Amino acid sequence: DAERKTMTMAMPKLMALLLPLLLSILSLSIQPHFAAADKNNDALSQSSTIITTSIQGRLRLPDPAESLNSTRITLNDGSKHSTYTQPDGSFVFFRVPPGVHLLDVQSREHHFSQVKIQLLEEAMDVPKCIEYIYPGAPKQAIPHPLELTAHASYEYYEPRQGFSPFSILKNPMLLMMLVSVGGMVMMPKMMEGLDPDQKEQMQKQMAMQQDPSKMLTQMFQDMTGSGEEAAPPPIEKKASSKAGGKTSRRGKRD
Repeated sequence: DAERKTMTMAMPKLMALLLPLLLSILSLSIQPHFAAADKNNDALSQSSTIITTSIQGRLRLPDPAESLNSTRITLNDGSKHSTYTQPDGSFVFFRVPPGVHLLDVQSREHHFSQVKIQLLEEAMDVPKCIEYIYPGAPKQAIPHPLELTAHASYEYYEPRQGFSPFSILKNPMLLMMLVSVGGMVMMPKMMEGLDPDQKEQMQKQMAMQQDPSKMLTQMFQDMTGSGEEAAPPPIEKKASSKAGGKTSRRGKRD
């Protein structure tokens, strides 16, 4: 009984000593969670304080009667912001942060300009827009909201050309044939007005053209100026005296 009394009397003192120790351990274990929560709250508060704006515009075609299909439009290659046009060609980008952004129209049928948009924190409601008809082209400032008109249409297929009689005349073989036939028809008429000497000379030239070796020989002789060499005179053979003696002897014997 005495031991129980001493134990019951010591329990309050022991609890008084252990309770602060337990509370300190709990506070240390809970403190990192509260710190992480505070960081998240700070990040959310900072993100909520970032100023953003909206970018609006409209796509048009040169012919108002034509309808524009739904077209994808991107900011900075579409990594964070991309949208599609409405049936009337209008589009909107929401929550665009400050900075420099490049607007591209991803159309497969028409060519639109590129637009570089600069958003300043102190003037988010008045973006500066610069239009480039194509990369490297002269830049020009345009107002906001954007009004972009297609400059050209893409042609993926070449129209098939029909038959034309004039295309036959472009064939070089046909032209050579026509020239040769014309020469054959006109040559007799040209020969009629020539002198007999000229006709004879032309006939010789035509005969030489049929034999390339003769033609080359004649050309070489004309270049060197040698002309035709005179044929050597024939050598007359005289009977020898011995042969004559033999014949005379044979005649005496006979």
